[in-house]
Amino acid sequence: MNPKRIAWRPWVQHIRAFAAAPRAGFEAKALLALLILFLLVMSLLNVVNSYVGRNFFTAIEQRQNGDFLRYAALWMGVFAASTFFAVMHKFFEDRLALLWRKWTTSEALGRYLRGRSYLNLVTRGEIENPDQRIAEDIRSFTTGTLSFALMLFNGTITIIAFSAVLWSISPLLFCVGVVYAATGTYITVRLGLPLVGLNFRQLDKEANFRAVLVHVRENAAPLALAQREDYLASRLRSRLSELTDNYRQIVSVQRTVGFFTTGYNWMIQIIPALMVAPLFINGEVRFGVITQAAVAFGHLLGAFSLIVTQFQSLSSFAAVVTRLDSLFNALDENPAVTPTTTLSTVVMDDRVSYQKVSLRSVRRQRILTENLNLTIVRGQHTLVRGPDNAARFALLRATAGVWNSGTGRIGRPVLDQIMFLAERPYLPPSTLHDIMLPGASVGPAVTEREISDTLQALGADNLIIRAGGFEHEQQWESLFTLNDQQLLVCARLVLLAPRFAFLEHPAATLEPPQIARLLPLLKVRDITYVVFDKEVADLHAYEQVLDLEPDGGWSSFTVTPACGATE
Repeated sequence: MNPKRIAWRPWVQHIRAFAAAPRAGFEAKALLALLILFLLVMSLLNVVNSYVGRNFFTAIEQRQNGDFLRYAALWMGVFAASTFFAVMHKFFEDRLALLWRKWTTSEALGRYLRGRSYLNLVTRGEIENPDQRIAEDIRSFTTGTLSFALMLFNGTITIIAFSAVLWSISPLLFCVGVVYAATGTYITVRLGLPLVGLNFRQLDKEANFRAVLVHVRENAAPLALAQREDYLASRLRSRLSELTDNYRQIVSVQRTVGFFTTGYNWMIQIIPALMVAPLFINGEVRFGVITQAAVAFGHLLGAFSLIVTQFQSLSSFAAVVTRLDSLFNALDENPAVTPTTTLSTVVMDDRVSYQKVSLRSVRRQRILTENLNLTIVRGQHTLVRGPDNAARFALLRATAGVWNSGTGRIGRPVLDQIMFLAERPYLPPSTLHDIMLPGASVGPAVTEREISDTLQALGADNLIIRAGGFEHEQQWESLFTLNDQQLLVCARLVLLAPRFAFLEHPAATLEPPQIARLLPLLKVRDITYVVFDKEVADLHAYEQVLDLEPDGGWSSFTVTPACGATE
């Protein structure tokens, strides 16, 4: 996506959706109404402040002690009121930004995790650092949108309020201000336009650098054993060089913009004095009018010059909007379907069926499995074996619906009734009790007694003590070995008792005696298991074997009770 082209329409729709949200939308509207009210009051106080200040300095000029004290007290009252409304405005603005961020992030998380969108993003590789975009860019978008919208509204009110004040002092000064602001805005945009693209790239380069640092932290022990510090140091320096080179360009553009905007802002202070002072010298206005003109001109130019004064922030904000737009567009897209990618899935309650299934590697399009026709009925425990790890890997993931490079049709139960155990176990941080709980719609919750009995049947009841009981949250990767983690996953499988279970290379993390305990438990729980492994010598635990050949061919046979084979 071109970072200079920003799609605003989706975000207008997003804002409308937020406003229409039942609870958050009502609270947001109430907070926005308060913010608008406070802005109106603050604008009125600014106008009052200009007149009180004018009279205050006129009293000094005319040596009127009574008026001086009266206007001094009134001016302090205006300052106190302005302070109150300014602080409360900022408080409610932060509250609204936080409410909006929470709602938007929740919506983004739902779309990110629904339908395995997170996996599609990784597979397509089109979006870099989606985690950062959800965590950081949404925060920047909500606070930035609210801040700039309120600035624009406040600027509009300020223009309306102070145009009359400045016109009453000097129509020429008013016209000079408008021309000055328009010229400054045009020049600033021309000078600073490259910042949009540079800021867009900087966000990704910062995230890429941080990702390598996170990799080092999460893989500290394997890294030390592999002694690959030199490689990662080189990689980190390369990422650091990329982000500093890009940031150097940002600094250079900011320097150019800074020369202009700084001089522009300094001139705002002297222009009204240069034009009103001759009127005072000629006796046409009082001294306080000079200060009032300076205040009114400053407010008016500040409103007209919003792009000039906020351009660097606006350029960063534009980059954030573009990044979020590309993220949400990617989340809304379905995985690409091409003539060679027509793998479909249908629901079958009591069987897993492969009909003319051909799978290919994602990048090289190498044939992994060709024209596979096989049915696994409920209770027909099956072994899928073969020397090609990629073929087994692809077939299991195609069954799970996370492999799209291929053709044919796969029938299987809904995902609530089929579980997949990867070679490397996955356990998110949680308590021992929570890790065993079913998903949103899979069966009843399990009791601590059921968990304990299942772990004991697997010969792993000691894991309860090592986990600190059932209610202590643990980081399982650091607490348990891969073997222990896989035993927990197996215990969850037994407890949830889906109709089918697909086990990827269980021998990689489980000992033979542990597998010998697990498979009978699955049979007792009426779980039809399908094991994917390179080779299994003892076939007595299976009724069917599927052999995958290196060239994409395949063959299958049934296993007799005496472990003989029938073609």
